[in-house]
Amino acid sequence: MRIGLIGVGRIGSLHAQTLHDLEIVESVFLADADVARAHETADKLGIAAAGSVAELFASRPDGVVIAAATQAHAELVHLAAAAGVPAFCEKPLASDLAGTHETLATVAAAGIPLQMGFQRRFDAGYAAAREALAAGELGRLHAVWACTLDPAPPHASYIPASGGIFADCSVHDIDAVRWVTGHEVVEVMATGANRGADFFAEAGDVDTANALMTLDDGTLVALAASRYNGSGYDVRLELHGSQRTVIAGLDERLPAGSAEPGVTWPGGPAYANFAERFSEAYVAELRAFVDVAAGRIESPCRGEDALAALCVAHACERSRREGRSVRVEEIAQEVPPQ
Repeated sequence: MRIGLIGVGRIGSLHAQTLHDLEIVESVFLADADVARAHETADKLGIAAAGSVAELFASRPDGVVIAAATQAHAELVHLAAAAGVPAFCEKPLASDLAGTHETLATVAAAGIPLQMGFQRRFDAGYAAAREALAAGELGRLHAVWACTLDPAPPHASYIPASGGIFADCSVHDIDAVRWVTGHEVVEVMATGANRGADFFAEAGDVDTANALMTLDDGTLVALAASRYNGSGYDVRLELHGSQRTVIAGLDERLPAGSAEPGVTWPGGPAYANFAERFSEAYVAELRAFVDVAAGRIESPCRGEDALAALCVAHACERSRREGRSVRVEEIAQEVPPQ
């Protein structure tokens, strides 16, 4: 398999190394808007770099991994569809719902496989929690708690185009809740606060947010997000059942400490960033994509999953801004499928 990779920034460089190390990938071909950066990354790995995205597609790769800037995702997926090349795309598929619908229609018309980059579906803890729930080990699920707590905020220039904390950060939790529980979010009530850098408020965003979400079976989900978790990168999903509770992300590297005297667990070191926390998941999701591109399996995370999660994130954002409960169908019906 020959895989193209577009975008060699922070996540793209990680994917480049992962693809290079996968034994089922014969070769990797890189492209980036910054051609010099593409060649620099390629030289470090001993792989090839293209002078442009057009050159990459002209080389007829067996699949393409899209890890470019958010605003370029939709256009690049359109190019993959036009070339008939199976695509893996980091979230979001497009920055808005209309663009997401349009891109999904293009993908469907072209008939190419599309896999979205929600790596938590490939994390061992999340998968085990899903299996335990499906097997009935938890009894009746009565509450879910999900969090993404970043150790430090991104650069100020990133925030205005990020889509807001729910679409940028919590969308991973939203997808994980849908995937693990097998249920859809139907209503949300959200709030947020700014007690950190001014650039969040200046962009109309918040640095800390919470949402109470209701699933279609009545289960309550509490969601938390923050850009200022100084202890480290804390990402967890808790499932509380009538018979048992299980928690994904509860291990020795949990970025938290007990206030109880004499308790030394967890022992650390704490997870510093997403690359450490989900290192194995990133490998597993790209291994799965190679199988998708080869036609061996169906996409384990479709574009429609990205659309569903984005609708919930937008509902949370509207709820935060307007101070009211928002039903997800209110968002979804505003931009009907094409």
